Amino acid sequence: MRREHGTGHEEARGGRQRTRTRAHAWAALLATGALALTACGSGGDKADPPAGSGPSASPRVALPQLSGEKLEVAAVWTGPEQANFTKVLKEFEKRTGATVTFVPAQDPIVTFLGTKIAGGQPPDVALLPQVGALVSAVRNKWAQPVGPEAKAELEKNYSQGWKTLGAVDGTQYGVYYKAANKSLVWYNAKAFEAAGVQPPKTWKDLIAAADTLSASGTPAVSVAGADGWTLTDWFENVYLSQAGPEKYDKLAKHEIKWTDDSVKQALTTLAELFGRKDYLAGGQSGALATEFPKSVTQTFTGGDRPAAAMVFEGDFVAVNIAQTEAKVGKDALVFPFPAVGAGKAPVVSGGDVAVALKPSKGAQALLTFLASPDAAEIQAREGGFISPNKSVNPAAYPNDIQRGIAKALIAAGDDFRFDMSDQAPAAFGGTPGAGEWKDLQDFLANPSDVAGAQAKLEADAAKAFGN
Repeated sequence: MRREHGTGHEEARGGRQRTRTRAHAWAALLATGALALTACGSGGDKADPPAGSGPSASPRVALPQLSGEKLEVAAVWTGPEQANFTKVLKEFEKRTGATVTFVPAQDPIVTFLGTKIAGGQPPDVALLPQVGALVSAVRNKWAQPVGPEAKAELEKNYSQGWKTLGAVDGTQYGVYYKAANKSLVWYNAKAFEAAGVQPPKTWKDLIAAADTLSASGTPAVSVAGADGWTLTDWFENVYLSQAGPEKYDKLAKHEIKWTDDSVKQALTTLAELFGRKDYLAGGQSGALATEFPKSVTQTFTGGDRPAAAMVFEGDFVAVNIAQTEAKVGKDALVFPFPAVGAGKAPVVSGGDVAVALKPSKGAQALLTFLASPDAAEIQAREGGFISPNKSVNPAAYPNDIQRGIAKALIAAGDDFRFDMSDQAPAAFGGTPGAGEWKDLQDFLANPSDVAGAQAKLEADAAKAFGN
């Protein structure tokens, strides 16, 4: 998840310069119980929507007939996420007569697409998980501007911030189909109850809860250290809350160095958690061997002895919880990432943008469909998915928790901070085994070496940003 340096990212960043309203929206939603920490009806993860408020049965977007046309769609999604998106593509096939093939992509997706394009076989549409990947696609002259039908859907269904994120140099190239609230901590209700702890609201409370949980025999947190992107999310939430949005924006552009005292403070704070072997499932070495899906499933399996009591990540965690017997809203509950120091509770967002790579009628029709509530509601029903589309019926989401997360995203309007690593050049913020991902993995292995981590981060950032 990355951003290339240049004028395009300045344009793309225009809609995410404020967090205050969004933080207030979170507070209001929590106060009114939108993120209800209670059971969501007898159906658990698949609770029935309120009577009379279900998703619209009739199509709300007109699509052309594409009988005989074959399309390829590339994305880095795997497992349940890929399977759920395939249901969206099946509906598109049904409505248009086209045949759509999903092409699994590898990270970094820009490299994957470059290889496909060099071989004369680009997919018709790609879903890019980074702002920088969109800018790269435009700079490389791979991307096609969004057509009038898709633009009309964007105008109806999206806030300006999400439209701006999909534009480069003032031209609309992308449709943000999927969003993510990456400031959530999911917890095992039984583990919390057994230890007698409550969801923490501050970092200090989080460390106190970790201490109590550890003393009760359950490690506090399952950390997916094998996947460097999760560690960037840990850092970004701490940094945004502690250093504030203005410094967050500067660090995202590398206008301040990673050797800055604000980075030192954030890493030192993270070390309070990462530095305690008993707080982490499997200790530091176990965390570094744990990939994201396992980090979730091991938190919600094992009965009275789960591997950990909490796991941090976005709303998409619900997809992996669904692979266990735990029910979201009953066994698996959630609280916002806690505020650090004197800062506010952070809210970091990510997202996947759909871009046409071929000037075809079918590619533009698919963008139009993905910009409509019709497409988003199909995947919303499956869980583990949040749409930035404000026309999506909240009843499409399968339980009160995901409904509340989606409402918080929409209520924020244009006030959100986009994932910092997603804004960086791919070499720094989006490549497995390199740059920020690797540097933070090294930090997890040795959290006492804050200065060493800063030096590595700065050297890699300076090289990637060219400054």
